Amino acid sequence: MLNSMKISVYLLLIFLSSAFRLQVQAQSVQQDKQLRTRIDQFLNQSAKKGFAGAVLVAKQGKVILSKGYGWADRKNKIPVTARTIFNVGSISKQFTAAAILKLVEQGKLKLKDKITRFFENVPEDKKDITVHQLLVQTSGISPRTGGFRYDKASLSDFLKIFYKAKLLTKPGQKHHYANANYILLAAIVEIVSQQNFDDFLSIHLWNPAQLKNTGYKRIASNQNQLAHGYYYHINQQKWIDWGTTPQHWPASPQHWFSIGKGDIHSTVEDLYKWHLALQNHVVLNKQSHVLFEKPYVPEFEDKTSYYAYGWAIFTSKRNTKLVTHSGSNGIYFADFLRFVDDDVVVIFMTNVAKRGQVDDAAWKIAKMVFDSNYKPAPLPFSAYELVTQFMNRHHPRDIQKLPVFLKQNLGVKRFSRRLLNTTGLNLLKKDKNSTWAIALLKLNVQIFPKDGNLWDSLGEAYLTQNKHKQAITSFEKALQLAPKQGCHWCENSKKQLVKLR
Repeated sequence: MLNSMKISVYLLLIFLSSAFRLQVQAQSVQQDKQLRTRIDQFLNQSAKKGFAGAVLVAKQGKVILSKGYGWADRKNKIPVTARTIFNVGSISKQFTAAAILKLVEQGKLKLKDKITRFFENVPEDKKDITVHQLLVQTSGISPRTGGFRYDKASLSDFLKIFYKAKLLTKPGQKHHYANANYILLAAIVEIVSQQNFDDFLSIHLWNPAQLKNTGYKRIASNQNQLAHGYYYHINQQKWIDWGTTPQHWPASPQHWFSIGKGDIHSTVEDLYKWHLALQNHVVLNKQSHVLFEKPYVPEFEDKTSYYAYGWAIFTSKRNTKLVTHSGSNGIYFADFLRFVDDDVVVIFMTNVAKRGQVDDAAWKIAKMVFDSNYKPAPLPFSAYELVTQFMNRHHPRDIQKLPVFLKQNLGVKRFSRRLLNTTGLNLLKKDKNSTWAIALLKLNVQIFPKDGNLWDSLGEAYLTQNKHKQAITSFEKALQLAPKQGCHWCENSKKQLVKLR
């Protein structure tokens, strides 16, 4: 009898335990569905305001959402999907860094190797730069070093510029984010491996991780997978199709202003596979993985983030590790957030240029994952597009209503002083008698009265419309507000005053 009771109690406990697990699983599934719905609504509402892109969110190894929004190609009505291919900008740096670590694993180079091992005629001030310093961007090279990413340039062309460039600090002294570091690393990959950069990454990184839609110059046999980039043209007051990145590359393989630092293409699904491959040590062994994501040097004085090998490392509000990097070529923008301790991944890509307005989109989505009560406002229209909307619906005499209109629609307390300045000056190029140009530039100095550059712009507008008295007043004000050093508008203001007096 006693044994029977024990068995009954044991079976009851098993039943209750199973029931509890099923209940927890059901609650988890319901929470995931609710999270998916919240994120989906946020992105659908954003798409109504011009957003286009793809997003993947994964939690505890489960993909919660993987979906596209808006158009990959507006003209041909090709929608964005989770397999649409985007230029991921500086997210590319992690692949370059991983390639270096793979060569280290193969015993073909060391992180402490100096660049003199790979290149001849290195100037004295750069002879001590190491591979590690290039990876963590402490070589001392300036962010300005290099050329326009889509100009034709040989490795020799790049090296000449790199060698001539003045270092901001001595090698190893301080972090300066500079694309030139990673261009040089790509050159090292080719020199050491005796392989094309694209080939090395494909063979040793992308193929093992099963990234079928990731590549540099050899991407997507189906061109419909490539997202066209779009930007708002202020003069034409409409969105322009920039095309795809391959259309802007030089026809020859001489593209050393872009290689290594950016312009790798991928999808949200492929980047998630990359995350899993890193977690499971498919492409890098455990020792390399630790080196890959180690916080080496502070990015900024406040030490809120540290630079690793092609990654930025943060500590979240939950005191967990965040491994991340964003990227852009000025048209496309991508963000890759890996909350490695929380096992949460957010990948965001867009082909619509909205500088400053999509930079925190992935972070907002991440906050939705961790805070069920958080509901962000939809991503807004382009700020320049909003100014056009306002002008189309109002008269210049209504200009004082513009700040409220912008703040409400942008969801911010302040907007950039460049917004009205750029719009006003471009309107003058289109129509020198534009009343809107004067109205916008006058409003800008009213909002930012201590910015001499804005007064100089207003002076130019008055001068264009032969309002000499007002122009003189504006140029004089511009000079009164001149800084002690680095006044980039002073020369113009002085020159125009000489002509007007």
